[in-house]
Amino acid sequence: MNAITDPTQLYASYFAQQGWTEAEQQALDEAVHSACGAIAPTWPLDQAIAVNPHWQRIGRPLREVAARMAVLAGIRVFPSRIEVHKAWQEQRIGLADLQWAIEHSDLGSAKPLDAQQCLDALRQPMALAQLPLLIDVLDDDPLRHTRLSWREAISHQVSQTCAAYFDRQQADWQPERSGGLYAFWRETLTHDHGIGVLMGLPHMSRSLSALPATWQDAERWVVQRLGLPKAVWADYLESVLLTVQGWASWCAYLGWQAGLKGEHDPHLRELLAIRLAWGVILLECKHDAATERAFAALKADWLHAPERLQAAQQGLCVDEVWQQAWDRAYQRQLASTLSGDHQAHSVSTVSSVALQAAFCIDVRSEPLRRALEQQNPAIQTLGFAGFFGLPVAYNPLGSTFQRPQLPGLLAPTLCVSDEIEYPQSTPDNIRKSTEQAGQARQRGLQRLAQWGAASRWPGAAYSYVEAAGVGYLGKLGRWLRPSDAARQSDDLIGLPSRYRAYCRPGLQTMDSVAQVDLAARILTAMGLTQQLAPWVLLVGHGSQTSNNAHAAALDCGACCGQSGEVNARALARLLNRADVRQGLAQRGLPIPANTRFVGALHNTTTDELQVFDLDLLPPEALAEWQRVQADFQAAGDVVRRQRAARLGLPTDAPAQSLLQRFRRRANDGAQTRPEWGLAGNAAFIMAPRSRTRGLDLQGRVFLHDYDPVQDPDRSVLELLMTAPMLVTHWINWQYHASTCDPQRLGSGNKLLHNVVGGHIGVFEGNGGDLRIGLSTQSLHDGQRWVHDPVRLTVVIDAPAEAIDAILSKHAVVRQLVDNGWLHLWRFEGTGLEMRVAQAWQAI
Repeated sequence: MNAITDPTQLYASYFAQQGWTEAEQQALDEAVHSACGAIAPTWPLDQAIAVNPHWQRIGRPLREVAARMAVLAGIRVFPSRIEVHKAWQEQRIGLADLQWAIEHSDLGSAKPLDAQQCLDALRQPMALAQLPLLIDVLDDDPLRHTRLSWREAISHQVSQTCAAYFDRQQADWQPERSGGLYAFWRETLTHDHGIGVLMGLPHMSRSLSALPATWQDAERWVVQRLGLPKAVWADYLESVLLTVQGWASWCAYLGWQAGLKGEHDPHLRELLAIRLAWGVILLECKHDAATERAFAALKADWLHAPERLQAAQQGLCVDEVWQQAWDRAYQRQLASTLSGDHQAHSVSTVSSVALQAAFCIDVRSEPLRRALEQQNPAIQTLGFAGFFGLPVAYNPLGSTFQRPQLPGLLAPTLCVSDEIEYPQSTPDNIRKSTEQAGQARQRGLQRLAQWGAASRWPGAAYSYVEAAGVGYLGKLGRWLRPSDAARQSDDLIGLPSRYRAYCRPGLQTMDSVAQVDLAARILTAMGLTQQLAPWVLLVGHGSQTSNNAHAAALDCGACCGQSGEVNARALARLLNRADVRQGLAQRGLPIPANTRFVGALHNTTTDELQVFDLDLLPPEALAEWQRVQADFQAAGDVVRRQRAARLGLPTDAPAQSLLQRFRRRANDGAQTRPEWGLAGNAAFIMAPRSRTRGLDLQGRVFLHDYDPVQDPDRSVLELLMTAPMLVTHWINWQYHASTCDPQRLGSGNKLLHNVVGGHIGVFEGNGGDLRIGLSTQSLHDGQRWVHDPVRLTVVIDAPAEAIDAILSKHAVVRQLVDNGWLHLWRFEGTGLEMRVAQAWQAI
């Protein structure tokens, strides 16, 4: 290739001629880093966890972020004025809440507001004009209303390309990807003869010769051609990325995972280059006087971008006040419930505890914990993050696959794997049985893979059904007439039934000293270092749904979108080991000989409790368990009756009949709302259970046990404020964002979802951007939103100076509080204090 036809040399020569300097390249790199750094990750469907889509922006005050999102992308951060007006009319927000919000909102240099002005604003639409992009100003054809807008067409084309590039599971024919995402897109586009017609540019293929050969050249080419001032480069590039926010979030996830390994992933920057390169194509297609006028308009708008952003902040003052008022309306109820008068009646008077049940902090656990304690006062429940402190990945039997079983903020450092253990098995027997079962499972999985592949070949749509025959119809029949079968674990797929009851996850590769270290850390963090009950249940949780692409989003967020079964069972087995208990005793952490740890699972769809590995306990323990089990069954019935009305089920049905109805709902492949998940979440309390026992917190509160007396060095408090507190914030803001802007920050109509890449995410329909966030059906019952978009209120039982010290030490936690992303309270005696402007005020 000579110097005239080699595109790489062509662009190098061009930039040299145009005087592109190292300083300009550095400025561009900084702008790109800023734009890419503003995109929060989204996890794949099979590991779905809740994420605050604004996570990378928490270093800015909330109203500033709301202004940026409105001006750069047309995204709404605060609740819509229509929904706020409804809440006001229904008296879910009162005048006292509004007055309080006006008095306590920091409006900066904006003019003070009064209640009437705030009410008048609810009758006016939010008028915040979005800054245009190059593709918008060039799309000025008078007949553009007869075709896809260029913004829509480009987003669709980029999205389809990304779907093909990132797919590693769904398609049987895999394309060549060795050159990276940008090269793959460039090659794909040059062979796409339909996109130009859709965009009203039938001769677009002639302009593709101008397409830069590398993503680096694409960045420089477009930025230089635009001629915008360096001060707005980062904002413009962020605005460009937000046109494909779904795929940008997926690329950010790849970068997040690479970062946990100390590596770098280039895909997000390549995606930005792709969107920028589209500008080059359109410029080549439209080099005329109209283009020059469009350029001038674009530059004029972006020259005034700082003023536009500042004006948006001023315009959103009233929306921030209403957000504060809505938060306050919930906080009044919370403060009343947590008051001293209520607490006086909440503490159990039972002298001895028969059973301790450690539940995940998930809000769905709160009603069951309350029902259990009311059913039997000798039961003590605790709250702890559902991964139970195990920093593990799980390796299923007969597989090389590993999946994380811990919060997405962390990287696993240990591995849990399965083994086949019969009662009274010797180590040799366990090894032999595990090897045999693993081989049998591999054969079973191979048969399933071959059978499933038959349905994906071209022309197989009818032949597959004909070959599958009754078996295929049976699957459809189970959807049309769902059974009342109990929850089955997907972790056992392909494993012969004779092994299933004896397949047990455990920590296999740790030496005895490391196991004792781990056990000691977890017991200390859980507050289980003294007065252990005869039974200690470690209760993870998981959901039960059918035909649900977002099923993992209903499982445990602390377990990276998995159920907590693996963690609960592995930890119970660890704590039941004689050598581990001996090592703990030597460290001053003795476990009574009659204490039995048992792993269990709370099915959040049916509120049943499934208990594991009881067959490993002595016979007398099984007889004791039968008496304990009755309390769990009765408590589950209480909670099901409380939930039945919201799900349209009869509240007065006999216990077994109601349970069957819940199970059939869970097994219904057409059910779009199998459960309400964490809708309604509003607060996180870190305190001894005595602070909340007996209180009806309406299934809206995350509960984590914390006793400041047992934490003299505040190390546990620091752990809670830097891990579970961030996870609950992510959950709260995913629900908040998906409710406030379901079109851009939610995943749309579940009935129209199509899975992308086997596990990457979903399209709504057959294209458009990758959808992130929660589906409409997870938040709306067909008549109204079931989630109130209030910010999380965190309530901690700890001294003010201890909390302040942790805020001072950890910038991320401090930013969440100081920039208005959550509210921070603390118990002070029987009263409460809130943190405002780096100081504590009595509530």
